[in-house]
Amino acid sequence: MGDGLELPAFDRLRIAVIGDAVADRYVHARPSRLSREAPVPVFVEQGEEVRPGGAANVAANLAALGCRTTLVAPIGGDQAGRALARDLAARGIARLAVETDYRVPVKTRVLASEPHRTPQQVLRVDREPFAPPDARTCERLVEAFPIDAVDAVLYSDYGYLDLAAFGALDEALRARGVLRVLDPREELPPFAELDAVTPNLDDFARLVGGGIERPSMRSGGVDDGIDDGLEARVAERARAWRAERGLGTLLVTLGNRGMVLAHEGGAARVAPSGREGVVDVSGAGDTAAAVFAASLAADVAPHHAMALANAASGEVVMKSGTVPIELDALRAALVRAPRPQDLEGVA
Repeated sequence: MGDGLELPAFDRLRIAVIGDAVADRYVHARPSRLSREAPVPVFVEQGEEVRPGGAANVAANLAALGCRTTLVAPIGGDQAGRALARDLAARGIARLAVETDYRVPVKTRVLASEPHRTPQQVLRVDREPFAPPDARTCERLVEAFPIDAVDAVLYSDYGYLDLAAFGALDEALRARGVLRVLDPREELPPFAELDAVTPNLDDFARLVGGGIERPSMRSGGVDDGIDDGLEARVAERARAWRAERGLGTLLVTLGNRGMVLAHEGGAARVAPSGREGVVDVSGAGDTAAAVFAASLAADVAPHHAMALANAASGEVVMKSGTVPIELDALRAALVRAPRPQDLEGVA
């Protein structure tokens, strides 16, 4: 396979993201002292912000690449929902909005550091929705979907929204030849012949029933970087599972082990991208899914799409908090990004 990695014309693409929008709330603080009330540190709050999370972060990544992006996700009109909606509008992301009492999930992270140091996450508190979106909310989102104005759809599953409600829409998209990519959680929705699926290793292990865990996932194991055949095991299971499920392409992200790809032409892997000293892995999977889907939509070969996704996720983990990949940062990262390699002997 060739070595050339180039950025496609992302700005020509029209991509819709369907899934669970999450409000990522960040409370910025500085450490002050130990509490007199309990043996816990006291932090002095210095500000807060709301960033897109979940499917909203996927949409933010696509918009940052230059794609014309539409987010199809219930958000609601509570304080966190309104803050998230304002942020999405500022990024130029179109949103299919319906009136709903749905309470968007909120992940509150406290980031703290001494002056002139990189903030680190010291606490996370999640606020779950009272209930999932009602059936009518999903129906209205489907009814408003711009089916004639999209080149690709990326389903982002965070477990709050039943993607099966979009089954009829997905069948219509398939009939029209629209690229359909799923970033799954614990199971696949009843969609036929998806063009690509992008699980991380933990989710892939659950999807296929285990048996491919890295050492750190096993009791007492340590991932020491020694070649233990993980990539080959993942590739073998991925190729078999891809064929069994009728999938076009399967990309399994392995964290600090890079990525593995299985598609009709064979299997490949890419070494992890980025520099030493990872700061925050939040949202890296969203970035990988967004870049991979956009690259496939731009007719980039699957192994090169994997390399682009790998380079992008290697950049965002160097930033504090959930942040989308910037086009200039991705372009610069490609200079040093690892190139994909065929996995020989994978049945």
